[in-house]
Amino acid sequence: MNFDEFAFFNQQLAAMLRDGIPLEGALRQLVSGMRAGPLRDELQKFETDLANGVPLQQALRARRLPEFYVTMLEVGAQSNNMPAVLTLVADHYRRCYTLLTRLKGLMIYPLLVLVGAFVLSGLLTVLVLKVIQPSFSALLGGLYRVPILHVGVLWASPLVLGLCVLAVFIAVGVPRVRRALRWRLPAFKESSLAQVASALALMLRSGVQLDRALALAEQLERGTIASLELAQWRARLAAGHGKFNDMARPGRAFTPLFTWLVAYGGEDLAAGFARAAEFYQARASYRTDLLLYSALPCAVMLLAVVILGQISPVAWAVVEFLRGVGVFAE
Repeated sequence: MNFDEFAFFNQQLAAMLRDGIPLEGALRQLVSGMRAGPLRDELQKFETDLANGVPLQQALRARRLPEFYVTMLEVGAQSNNMPAVLTLVADHYRRCYTLLTRLKGLMIYPLLVLVGAFVLSGLLTVLVLKVIQPSFSALLGGLYRVPILHVGVLWASPLVLGLCVLAVFIAVGVPRVRRALRWRLPAFKESSLAQVASALALMLRSGVQLDRALALAEQLERGTIASLELAQWRARLAAGHGKFNDMARPGRAFTPLFTWLVAYGGEDLAAGFARAAEFYQARASYRTDLLLYSALPCAVMLLAVVILGQISPVAWAVVEFLRGVGVFAE
C-alpha cells in the first residue's frame, strides 16, 4: 500500500463528507481518480457494496483493507463523526509514509554499493581466471598458472559479498524476517515504536476501549516481540491492573523510556501515547540521518577495499607474467 496516496484519499474523503456528500458518492468520485491497483479495486468493491445497501460494517469486513483502518471506520460510524476520524487516520498514514520513506532512503545507497561491489568482484574474478590466466599461459607455453592462494583470495570476495546480498534480500523480501528485524535494528525500532504509539493514541482519542486498542495493536504487530509484550499488557489489564505503570512492564520492544513517556500523561493515555509517538518519530528521523551520513563514507570505503582486494591478484598476475617472459627469453 502507498501510504501517501492512502493518506491523501482519506483526507479528501473527510473533506467531502464535511461538505455533505454521501459516503458512497464520495468514494465513487475519489476511486475514479486513483491509480489502478489492489487498493483501488478493494475500495471500488467497498463503494459498490454500500451502493447496493450492504451495511457499513459488513461491507468493510468483506474487503481486504488494513484491520486498523476497518476498525477506525467502524468507530467513526458508531460515533457519528466520520470526518474527524478520517482526518486523524490521514495524519497517521502520512506520518507512517514519512518514516518509511526516510528508512528506505537509508537502505538504498548501501544496498546499491553492496550489489555493485558483488558484480565488480565477480567480473574481476572471471577476468583473471578465464581471460588473463589462459592468455598468459598460452604465451609462456603452459608455464604460467595462478597460485591456489590467489585463486582462493579471488573467489573469497564475491562469495562473501554474494552471501551478504542474499542475506539482505532475505531480510527485505521475507515478511517474517523483516518484521523481526524491524524491532531490533536502530532507527527501525524507533520507527516501529512511533507507529504503534500513534495508532494507540488515535484509537483512544476516537473512543476505542483500551483493551480493544491493545488487541488491535497486538494483531498489527503479530509475529514480533512487540506482539508478545502487548499480549502481556492485555493479560495484566484483564487481571485488574488498571494503572498504566502496573499494566505495561518494560521489555525488549517497549523500553522503560516508552512506558515513562506514556505514564507521564497520567489518566489521559491518549495524550501519553501521542507524546511517545512524537518523541520516537523525532528520534527515528535523527538516527536515520545519522546512519545515512555515516553509511555513505563506509560504503565508499567498502567499495575501495573490494577493488583493492580484487586488483592485487591481477597486478600480481601481470608481474609474474613479466617475470615469466624474462625467464622464457633467457
